[in-house]
Amino acid sequence: MRNASPGRTGRPRSASADAAILAATRDALVELGWSKLTMSDVSARAGVAKTTLYRRWAGKSELVVDAVAELFDSLELPDRGSLEADIEYVVLRFAELLRRPEARTALMAVVSESTRDEALRDRIRSAIVDRQKRLVVLGRERAQARGELPYEEDEFLAGSTTDLIFDVIAGTVVHRALVSSEPVDELWVAAFTALLMYGLRGATAA
Repeated sequence: MRNASPGRTGRPRSASADAAILAATRDALVELGWSKLTMSDVSARAGVAKTTLYRRWAGKSELVVDAVAELFDSLELPDRGSLEADIEYVVLRFAELLRRPEARTALMAVVSESTRDEALRDRIRSAIVDRQKRLVVLGRERAQARGELPYEEDEFLAGSTTDLIFDVIAGTVVHRALVSSEPVDELWVAAFTALLMYGLRGATAA
């Protein structure tokens, strides 16, 4: 979640109020859908004044993106001892998150709406996509330290590789879970991870 702007005076933002507002947003989205969701409904559910919402978010789009981002920020990548185990772990946790109605509904809503709203696409990129790439960066750093992957001296190339790995993992899992509605279970994750590892090792060999 974002901090208040440096120049703003007055009472500091309440973390508990922010959490209540974002949770209320997700609940309202599941119940009402994007088109019927209003800032007034969220403020009533969260037990805060509507002016409180508008001091934090300019409108519904920003609010819903931050509500989705908070869910994805809960994803972690504990060290499982190998790159393969790390990938399997985070893919399974990601799939578990997508099975939650509030995550599934909110993500599909903002992605659909962003096809008509460039500013919303930019916010999704900064608040969700760019922040979640931290998991790929962490996983690669661990794999490099273990000797599983080589270090990349070229920062641009390293960034491009991070982007590609993130796109492959996120795109594949979201498509299978939300578009194809197929299970993302341990058997599928093992097969997907093996394919991804083959690509990473092939790139290393090349």
